[in-house]
Amino acid sequence: MARPILAQPRALLRAFVICGHLLLGAIIILGLTLWRALWRALWRASGRSTASSPAIVRRWYQLLIQMLGLKIQVHGRLAERALLVANHISWLDVPVLGSLGPISFLSKSEVRHWPLIGWMSAQVGTLFIKRGGHQTADLIEQIATRVREQQSVVIFPEGTTSDGHRLRRFHPRLLAAAQQPGVAVQPVAIRYGSNAHPDPIAPFIDDDSLITHLWRILCQPRTLVEVRWLEPVVTTRMDRRGVATRCEQQIARALALNPSATADPAISQRHSTEGEHRQ
Repeated sequence: MARPILAQPRALLRAFVICGHLLLGAIIILGLTLWRALWRALWRASGRSTASSPAIVRRWYQLLIQMLGLKIQVHGRLAERALLVANHISWLDVPVLGSLGPISFLSKSEVRHWPLIGWMSAQVGTLFIKRGGHQTADLIEQIATRVREQQSVVIFPEGTTSDGHRLRRFHPRLLAAAQQPGVAVQPVAIRYGSNAHPDPIAPFIDDDSLITHLWRILCQPRTLVEVRWLEPVVTTRMDRRGVATRCEQQIARALALNPSATADPAISQRHSTEGEHRQ
């Protein structure tokens, strides 16, 4: 559907401002990177991770979502340190959640190669997973270490984005991090628009490119986002599949998705098996 003519100049102005904001972010992160480099020997000697998400990074995310026209409604409370298990709809999920607390992310390796954004993501502590890279055991330990150091980590166990009308089957492999000592699990439900009217523009799916999707977002006057921090999952005596299923169920309830709105069980099982092989 064609956008109103008046929306295009506004979108161009917002795009120009966002480009400037990205450059500012690059300068800030470069400064943080140089600062960390000066103290790297000290950090290593103490045995702590050099990755962090300081308040200035969260403020940068907050300004970005304002420029994108995102209006966030938050329900519940973010746990102080947890493995955050969220449904995945769009690349917008990252700035949305990043604006709400000291959070780092697990992302697909392709993002690492996005111009500027990939480099910035790496510098603020994003963990990258390569499909078929046989790196799960190492990532599980890295995730657990981050959480124990009081920085929450978000994973998107669906493995890819959905259109917001349903959930895909949650792959359990990385949820083995929940079985590490000192790691709590908190499900997070994300919705764009409302349950009755999911936003048709926000989902980043199929063959979408970042630039074209960004343009559609900028042409939209406002995008409503709802984030629900749900009750932490008690993982005692639960295997990783049980943790994945419990998180999937809690998020489905929070988003008011009934069983008919989630993926077909046979299809879900196929996706789950494929996801296990990819990871």
